[in-house]
Parts: sequence; C-alpha cells; structure tokens
Amino acid sequence: MDRFFKLKQNGTTVRTEIMAGITTFMAMAYILTVNPNTLTAFGQIDMGWYSVFLATALAAGIFTIAMGLFINFPVALAPGMGLNAYFASVVLSSASTDHPFSWEMGLTAVFISGLIFILLTVTKIRQMLLDAIPDSLKHAITVGIGLFVTIVGLKNSGLMTIGVEAGNDIPAHKFTDVLSFETVIHLGSLENSDVQLAIIGLLLIGVLMVLKVRGAILFGILGTTIIAMLMGAVDFNSVSTSQAKWIPDFSELNFMKFDWNGIMHTGIVSAIVTFTFVELFDTFGTLVGTATRAGIMKDPVDGKKRVGKAMLVDAVAVTGGAMLGTSTTTAYVESTAGVAEGGRTGLTAVTTGVCFLLALFLAPIAALIPGSATAAALIIVGVLMLQSIREIDFHDMVVAIPAFLTITMMPFSYNIANGISFGIVFYVVLASIANLREKKKYNVHWLMWVLAVLIVLRYVFLGSQG
Repeated sequence: MDRFFKLKQNGTTVRTEIMAGITTFMAMAYILTVNPNTLTAFGQIDMGWYSVFLATALAAGIFTIAMGLFINFPVALAPGMGLNAYFASVVLSSASTDHPFSWEMGLTAVFISGLIFILLTVTKIRQMLLDAIPDSLKHAITVGIGLFVTIVGLKNSGLMTIGVEAGNDIPAHKFTDVLSFETVIHLGSLENSDVQLAIIGLLLIGVLMVLKVRGAILFGILGTTIIAMLMGAVDFNSVSTSQAKWIPDFSELNFMKFDWNGIMHTGIVSAIVTFTFVELFDTFGTLVGTATRAGIMKDPVDGKKRVGKAMLVDAVAVTGGAMLGTSTTTAYVESTAGVAEGGRTGLTAVTTGVCFLLALFLAPIAALIPGSATAAALIIVGVLMLQSIREIDFHDMVVAIPAFLTITMMPFSYNIANGISFGIVFYVVLASIANLREKKKYNVHWLMWVLAVLIVLRYVFLGSQG
C-alpha cells in the first residue's frame, strides 16, 4: 500500500489517510439526502427518491475511488450542488409548456456534456478555455450559483414564497403599477413546522460551523431530523420497502434512462451549454485549489500534469453519473477538509469512496430526513459559495458590471445559463471598448469572442427560455 500510494514520499501514513478520507466523507455526506430531494424537487419530479439516492451513492463511491486509484489524488467526487438545482428547475419550469423538458432529457443533456468534457480534456481545449475566461467571471459564476442554490433552499423550506396576487395581471412595462403592487416575494409563516425546522437547521449548522466542527452540515441535518422527530414532523410510515431499503435494490436505478428523441428540443442545447460551462469552471478551481493545499502544486510541471489527468476522471464521472441516473458528478471542494486533516494521496479518496458505497445500506435512515433539513443545508452551501465574491474587483467597472450581471441574473431569472451568458457578452463588449482607450489593458481571448457570438445567436434564434 505504501508503494502504490507513495505514502512515505508524500510524508503521510495509512492511519492519517484513512482518517482524512472519513473526514472528507463526513463533510460531504449531506449530498446523500440533499441530491435526491433536489432532483425530485421534493416529490414534484418522478425520478424516484430511492433511485436518485442509489445513483448519488454509487456515483460518489465509484468515481472517488477511481480518482484515488488511477490519479493518486485526495479529491472526492459526487453530484454537484447548483447543477442539480438547475436540473430540477428546468424540468419543473417547462412542465406546463407545449414542449416539456423531461428528467430523461435532462440526463441526456448531462451525458452529452460529459462526452464533450472528455473530448475537450483529451484535446487540451479544456485547458485553453479555462485560460480564456477571466478569473472575475469564474468567481462570479460561483457566487451566482450560490445565490441560485440559496433561493432553491429558501423556497423548498417555505422560508420564502414566490408568487403574485391572484386576479391581478400587471403589465411589465408599467413601472408605476409595479411599485403599487404587492411584492411577489414573501416571508413564510412561522406557524409552518417546515419553516420552523428550516430555521432550526440553519441555527444548528451555523453554530457547528462557528465551532469549526468537521461535518457541520451533516451533523446539522441529523440534529434537525431528531428535533423533527420530537416535534412529530417525521412520518415513519413513509419509509416503505419500496421507497428505501436496507439491502440495495439496483433494479430501481434509473440506469441509462436517456431520451434521445428529445435531442432536438431547443431547451436541451441550453442545458448542455450550462452543464458544460459550470462544470468547466467549478472543477478547475476545485482541483487546483485542493492540489495546492495538498502540496501537489509545489512541482508546477508534475502538478499540472496530475491535475490534467484528474480532469479526465472528472469528465468520465459526468458521463458515468448520468448513466447511473444523476445530474453532473464533479470534484468537491469539501475535499479540502480531508486535506486539512493530513490527506495527501489517493488513499484518502479511496477511503471516502468506500464510505459512500457503505452508505447504500443506510437508505431507510436517509429517507426519514425531512426536506426542511436539507433545504437548510442548501442555504448554507450558498453561504460557502458566496465567499468567492471577495476575489472580484468591483472598483473596476469593466470587471464589475459583467460580474454583477452574472451574479444577479442567475437567481433573478432562475436560470444559471442566463447569468453566464450576460457575463460573457458584457465582458467582451466592455473590455474591447476599454482597450480602445488603453491598449491591451484587458485580455479578451479570441475564444471569448466565439462564445459571445454563439450566445447572441442562441438568444436570437432559440429565444430566452430555450
């Protein structure tokens, strides 16, 4: 084991690596319940809670172990936050239209984006794209997704309700009418037990984080669940043998549930672009950040080479996760929790992956966790993602305006793709104009022009709802 994982060379031991792997698992185990609740939109999408639970545990387990064995990298993977919420929002928002976007089509879009990633990684174009996008937009995308996830959590918990007053139809162009109209965003009722539990969950997770407890989000969810049980807010009868089982029933897995007939649906193009863009930036930041923290980047040449190989595993995980029946599987920033505990090699990742596979036998317990508890976790994840805003220079308007539009358009239009699109187009235009006055002050890569043109064409020919 020492020879395979190069433990002595990396200044670590078997015990340290295993403890680090368990720490990483505790930090990200919340995804086992949050992802099924998010992808099924708390029962509104018929993917099947247990089916998504199986896919989540399997994807996290299999591809995290692969990262450890093949790359010797202490990074764990699982279905990513933000993209799962986007997945559900696209399906729900189109449900009442003439051309609904089914969850099978969503999995197809994720699968295709994974194939694109494999191609981009093998041909080195992926690295080129990462150099083309300015850092300010990368950080803005992370922040915007954080707000998007927060709104999903607030809405699902009942802490925030969205809607218009019945019987009123306010023309969008009449600003005075809008001013006199009741706000469309309301605070939920404190008499609602779900709202009460969400607030309790936020407090529990917040306190644990302030106390720097490892796995604060997971323990906060479990603590909220116990309180929900004491309040009588947990329906034990809901846990039937058909919903969640102690022995994994892989026949209920949504394996290869793709809808190739819907590939011509206009919305699938937007979904593929969004999945690809967000995963592109998110993975790069996570892998480089974790590698730097683990000391892997001390040798720049070897470090970049290993990160490049890790990107290939990540790309395969996107495709593999879609085959299993879940949204985009990606590298997790929570991996830094294990690194902070001394994890330096792939043994850390293997340990984390094994823990996820063992979690397959805990489905009935996970099924008892109320949606309000996982909604609180979504809100806290939003807090963590918002931290990237400090990396954006809001004093520079060429940087600030595109970043602001990226951040605000995601939650306000309830669409991640809209935020990315506005950010890219405005950056290309503003930076190019600024360069006329101060030559070459802002780098506008030729790929940014290509992306901007494609985005404009997309909105012109496919419409804003795509």
